[in-house]
Amino acid sequence: MAAQWLKDAVFYEIYPQSFRDTNADGIGDINGIIEKLDYIRSLGCNALWINPCFDSPFKDAGYDVRDYLKVASRYGDNNDLYRLFGEAHKRGIRVLLDLVPGHTSEEHEWFRQSQKVEKNEFTNRYIWTDFCFQGAKDLPYIGGESERSATYILNFFKCQPALNYGFLKPKEPWQLGIDHPDAIATREAIKNVMRFWLSHGCDGFRVDMAASLVKYDDDQKSGTSAIWRNVREMLDAEYPDAAMVSEWSNPPLALRAGYDMDFCLNHPQQGGYSSLMRDYGMPGLFEKEDNSYFRKDAQARDIRRFTDQYLSWYEDTRNIGYISLLTCNHDTVRPRYNLDVNELKLAYAFLFTMPGVPFLYYGDEIGMRYLSLPTKEGGYFRTGSRTPMQWSSGKNLGFSDAQADALYLPVDDAPDAPTVEAQESDPASLLNTVRALLALRHQEEDLQADAEFRVVCAEPDHPFVYQRGTLTLAINPSAQEATVELPEKGKSVLYSIGDVSLSNGILHLPAQSFAVIQ
Repeated sequence: MAAQWLKDAVFYEIYPQSFRDTNADGIGDINGIIEKLDYIRSLGCNALWINPCFDSPFKDAGYDVRDYLKVASRYGDNNDLYRLFGEAHKRGIRVLLDLVPGHTSEEHEWFRQSQKVEKNEFTNRYIWTDFCFQGAKDLPYIGGESERSATYILNFFKCQPALNYGFLKPKEPWQLGIDHPDAIATREAIKNVMRFWLSHGCDGFRVDMAASLVKYDDDQKSGTSAIWRNVREMLDAEYPDAAMVSEWSNPPLALRAGYDMDFCLNHPQQGGYSSLMRDYGMPGLFEKEDNSYFRKDAQARDIRRFTDQYLSWYEDTRNIGYISLLTCNHDTVRPRYNLDVNELKLAYAFLFTMPGVPFLYYGDEIGMRYLSLPTKEGGYFRTGSRTPMQWSSGKNLGFSDAQADALYLPVDDAPDAPTVEAQESDPASLLNTVRALLALRHQEEDLQADAEFRVVCAEPDHPFVYQRGTLTLAINPSAQEATVELPEKGKSVLYSIGDVSLSNGILHLPAQSFAVIQ
């Protein structure tokens, strides 16, 4: 079972480079996160996911770790992170760090030692073939850059050599089995990294590319799952309150592998999540009509593109962990790219009232835009979702006192760039709608992670109606008004977006509206 504190958890994801700069070097830092903890709490978020903040050459924005046990100097030092844990806990906020277990930077000392001709304890910490001109079938590899006569396997970018957890069924002399002592040593090394941060106050981990560990794994990821179950056993014994969320997007596998949560990600082939807010791949690739569910002008609106897969996952996993829906993350296009503010309000109303543990990406609460920018630190099309947080109308929109040309990324220079400052005083702003929705979620146990969920109506071009415990919820994202006949009379409207009315069991939903009925 998942950690108990997740029942009422709402996460806020922070890309540390871009959140708040307190030393005027143009890059966000840990002290900046500490400075804004009260703001985060005011949103209704009581947990953080912080993208990688460890020492790195930053060829992939910190997902190329050079030292797992050291905070990158651009963000501060280890003591700053320890202080963040303490200050967050004072406010009832838990903190997850981003764990990258499948690869390191090519500058990591483990890899430097592994490259050597002489055998040592790190020789098999990474996956090497047994000859400088021998590649690996169906796996990316690099040769010619080490004194060792071998090629090494990559896990993602060229700068990220794969750590060696073994092969499910080795077929070559250089392929270790998952029970080989050196493969086990890799697993134990990562467990020690986890122990280090947990012992200093971290509350768990978001795990990058969680399904990528064992190579030539089977469709059920048997080898990789066995590793994570072993990790779970360690956590249960030593840190029973620690939580893990996986970047896997296959809850039946991930949750049975020991994870508390698994993301429903923006993969068009997985779960229909992309059909909700961004019915396309990368920015600019509108090769077909955009029928994202929450677009008011969608011509073929059908929530079943999402619910058909989601319900299967939900029923299969409801007693073993949570499915996490997110507004966006550092790898996806911001939802403001193709949804206006009213559409975002309804999308967030849906995300924050569904089962599981929701995640809010920094800046989505004010509708920050996706910007078209050149790549930065391996971001490519993702770079436009990683721009500085927009706090105020001041210099650099309140992100930093540095000169504009020194900023990690440029801020939105549009005259109407949304800011926290401008939306604070507007009761109808997106920011205050997010606050109201999250306050409602915390107030009503029936809206929290494990309350019962049932679809009442999911017909195309009709309001989506669902139940959470004793509450009935209805969403009408279209530009046309609609009515819903409730199964029980004598109900009342607990919360609404739009001028919703209820009379004699008939719920009247104007265009672009949402209602919670008690």
